Amino acid sequence: MNLNTVLLMAVFAAFGVLSLIALAEHGYVGLFLYQFQTTAGWQVLADLVVACLVGVIWMVGDARRNGRQAWPYILMTVALGSFGLLAYLLVGQFSGAKERHALA
Repeated sequence: MNLNTVLLMAVFAAFGVLSLIALAEHGYVGLFLYQFQTTAGWQVLADLVVACLVGVIWMVGDARRNGRQAWPYILMTVALGSFGLLAYLLVGQFSGAKERHALA
């Protein structure tokens, strides 16, 4: 397991814990409603949408180049935000490791 994989797993886990706490306190809809209360919240939500859209565009190209399916991660990104992008990267780390070992 390389450093990239360890870092991705740590980010995924830490962000997962933070998200679960927020979800428990506010609920899924509450996460969005909170953002709509101020223009600062709107800006943060818009930034998340832009960042995820850029990530999805990159992911589609990367999936085509590497013979992977992007659609499950696109759906996950739409429903769960950056978790979809992080999951795509994590799965790629593990499938890439299998391919590297098979070639050796």
